[in-house]
Amino acid sequence: MTTSTRGTSKVPAVLVLEDGRVFRGRAYGAVGETFGEAVFSTGMTGYQETLTDPSYDRQIVVATAPQIGNTGWNDEDDESSRIWVAGYVVRDPARVPSNWRAKRSLDAELVAQSVVGISGIDTRALTRHLRERGSMRAGIFSGSFGSDAELLARVQAQPPMKGASLYEEVATKEAYVVPAIGEKRFTVAAIDLGIKGMTPHRMAERGIEVHVLPATATAEDVYALSPDGVFFSNGPGDPATAEGPVALMTEVLRRKTPLFGICFGNQILGRALGFGTYKLKYGHRGINQPVQDRTTGKVEITAHNHGFAVDAPLDKVSDTPFGRAEVSHVCLNDDVVEGLRLLDQPAFSVQYHPEAAAGPHDAAYLFDRFVSLLEGQRA
Repeated sequence: MTTSTRGTSKVPAVLVLEDGRVFRGRAYGAVGETFGEAVFSTGMTGYQETLTDPSYDRQIVVATAPQIGNTGWNDEDDESSRIWVAGYVVRDPARVPSNWRAKRSLDAELVAQSVVGISGIDTRALTRHLRERGSMRAGIFSGSFGSDAELLARVQAQPPMKGASLYEEVATKEAYVVPAIGEKRFTVAAIDLGIKGMTPHRMAERGIEVHVLPATATAEDVYALSPDGVFFSNGPGDPATAEGPVALMTEVLRRKTPLFGICFGNQILGRALGFGTYKLKYGHRGINQPVQDRTTGKVEITAHNHGFAVDAPLDKVSDTPFGRAEVSHVCLNDDVVEGLRLLDQPAFSVQYHPEAAAGPHDAAYLFDRFVSLLEGQRA
């Protein structure tokens, strides 16, 4: 990605999709060029958490909400140390931010972090196109750029998301500790595959001291901590490439240590249990996805960011190398697997983001469910 930080309000820009569709608008954020997979996110709020979610690495995010940037950018809501999206597409950027916590505008933050975006296009038409044709490679070009044919050839030369191994790019390189809030009750080893900052905080609120480990952590690294449980985080890319995390997950299951995974961690659990994974046509991204917890029958409105899913049967209990497993949660929009649980040992996962950053708090009970596993194992 190449960028400059010239003024952007009247700079021409173009979004080119790999199937040849072109959208023309104005530069938003840094001026330059960027490439990634074009995906859409349906959240009406929470763009700061979205942009700083490591799971969006190498993706150009299209905001379906018509106006973006109203609340500016603050210094409290980042979910990681930087913006991870490859590019940002909005229809109507707010001219002036209005929020008491705002330190600067979204546009200014995009410029500061060299994130190339485009505004002033018909995001409804773009979203419908991606729903019908599927998520695809794309490029945003602003300032000076070549012909549509030249830009299309460059977009088509980019690597696809299927087969992409990205989790090591976004994970921490050094282990760190998030201390328990209040009395320490448990120790958990959290494997960072693209973890969001709020996730270990939610565990810390429940008295868990969280040791966040790199994606390359081994079983020896994990069990040197004598953990009460192990957590596998969200993250970007194709889970079919994650051989190291699958091997580690398999060892955790073999030792019957309490285990909780979210998003990419759900896909890793699926693979460790012997299920396949596959790429969704356009994925689930947003903070308004209905999911049913099949263990209680309750429906939750949940936060999602995934383009891959686990291929597991919805209508039966499956036999796995680690005992019986079943689909615990399912998306009510399209019957995609949204959770797994083992029936013969303490392990479960969900495909969505229960930390609610951004998003509803309907799924916060999942952290309590993990604590119950830790308590049960200790007892």
